[in-house]
Amino acid sequence: MIIDLRSDTVTKPTDEMIRAMAEAEVGDDVYREDPTVNRLEELAAEYLGKEAALFVTSGTQGNQVAVLTHCVNGDEVILEAESHLFYYEAGAMAALAGVQTRTIPGVRGAMRGEDVENAIRGVNIHFPRTKLICLENTHNRAGGAVLTPQQMKEVHDVGQRHGVPVHLDGARLFNAAVALGVDVRELTRYTDSVQVCLSKGLSAPVGCVLAGERGFIEEARWWRKKLGGGMRQAGYLAAPGIIALTEMTARLAEDHERAKLLAEGLRQRSIEVEPVDTNIVLANTRALGLTALDFIQRLNEKGVLAGDFDKYVTRFTTHRHIEDADISKTLEIVEQIIEDVKASAR
Repeated sequence: MIIDLRSDTVTKPTDEMIRAMAEAEVGDDVYREDPTVNRLEELAAEYLGKEAALFVTSGTQGNQVAVLTHCVNGDEVILEAESHLFYYEAGAMAALAGVQTRTIPGVRGAMRGEDVENAIRGVNIHFPRTKLICLENTHNRAGGAVLTPQQMKEVHDVGQRHGVPVHLDGARLFNAAVALGVDVRELTRYTDSVQVCLSKGLSAPVGCVLAGERGFIEEARWWRKKLGGGMRQAGYLAAPGIIALTEMTARLAEDHERAKLLAEGLRQRSIEVEPVDTNIVLANTRALGLTALDFIQRLNEKGVLAGDFDKYVTRFTTHRHIEDADISKTLEIVEQIIEDVKASAR
């Protein structure tokens, strides 16, 4: 049996989602005639506290459509130095939107409002124009760290003072809301646009939603088409997304608890672990003398899959298909690896 802790993207749709896909009422979404897509977009807008929403193929597409909609070629975007938009989207902001990025180191993924304000360009013919601020919640490379409403408000207030909108990469935003025990709208209220993934811990097979003001979404729909994201009978994909939003968010707390169990077990085995807010665990194996790739190879050989984040940092991600027994088994395997390393050092 394989224990797959690489990512919550490996989740498969529930039986209910599969039935909903088979029974979905569909039409041509480019003509806006797919009733299931329309329902998903209406529901997403309501849940996220925005006027309208747009179904997109992926989180990266949602983020890039947002950047293209907010900015023009040559503008500057402020974002955290290890954010997904900067780190993991193949340079798309430069390649597609032609924008310049200005990165700010954050603390566990959170930029300080003062640092953001200092980075906003003044009026000067030599400077690009600051046109967008991007946040990420939860923050992937910070170990699934949560931005609180206050942290988001601090940055949003800066944007408001300078007339610069805020886009939120909220791929795992419902994880943040569940961890904080707040309605997701307590977080989205400090954004001008937001992207949320349905295909990670929420278990839909495909897709994300981008939400914002109605005029923004109309423009975003045009950019989605230009990027090849106009889909036809997309209701077959939107149907499980509706279930993801309405039925799968509360159970994310189970993933968080298992992530904390895993983290505590790793600490008990003298492996350094970053603080755990949600469903991501970052483990540092430098003290074992193992690189992340060495550690992952040993895990793979014993049936556990994980991902490398840095030379000595391994990422484990809990999700719907991980049970308590999987956490216990993973910790047993880690114990075996530690004993093997000690034995080879004698």
